[in-house]
Amino acid sequence: MTNNTDDVWPEEGEIVVCVIQEVKKNGAYATLDNFGDKEAFIFVGEIAAGWVKNIRGFVRKGQRMAAKVLKVNQERQSIELSLKSVSEERRREAMQKWKNENRATQLLGIVGERVKWSETQIAEMHSELVEVFGELYSAFEECAIDSSALNESGFEGKWTQIFIELAVENIVPPFVQIRGFLDIQVISEEGIEVIREALSAAEKAGSSGEETTVTCHYDGAPKYRVEIRAPDYKAAETAWQAVESAALPMVSSAGGTATAERA
Repeated sequence: MTNNTDDVWPEEGEIVVCVIQEVKKNGAYATLDNFGDKEAFIFVGEIAAGWVKNIRGFVRKGQRMAAKVLKVNQERQSIELSLKSVSEERRREAMQKWKNENRATQLLGIVGERVKWSETQIAEMHSELVEVFGELYSAFEECAIDSSALNESGFEGKWTQIFIELAVENIVPPFVQIRGFLDIQVISEEGIEVIREALSAAEKAGSSGEETTVTCHYDGAPKYRVEIRAPDYKAAETAWQAVESAALPMVSSAGGTATAERA
């Protein structure tokens, strides 16, 4: 499954991923993965810094590499690339991005198979997700972090649950985020102070330095929203349990009532 990229061209200065197709004495021909396999040329002087005695010592047919776009001429249907202008850091970033998008495309294909979408429907959904999230992989990553990401972005249907399940199973996000609610009522002169102290205790109990943070937000009495950000779901659930253990007994001991509910 691929998007229609026939009319899409890279921009000069952009870092792209290319596949070496043919190696000549004066340079190498390559195709661009994400631009409809458009052909590009890498002059020997752009292969590597310094003198290139044998070009085949640097590139080989079938090799996938990160390159910088030097020139684009749509009228002549020509693209010139440079390998030497890409730093090691940017090379790693570009290759990782390519791997991520390739994996995301495969996962969306699995979603399509399970809900019996046609190739056209899969391609259309790919475009819609990219339009909203910027990249397909970002859509999966956002869902791995927060299961409500698709719904909050206006997507709905049976496929969304399959999408979320695949995201959680296959994507390792930089952090995860879960949400819960505390329903707190304290009818006394000290009620406001009791609630404030209970929420403060909840934040302190659930947070563990920079790795896991808990923040409580007023959603309209008697409901308070609890946002938890953690490195993984196990840590997030542990933080949620700490929130309950800290807040509920404190409110109860002050003569109030409190319940907790995971979103």
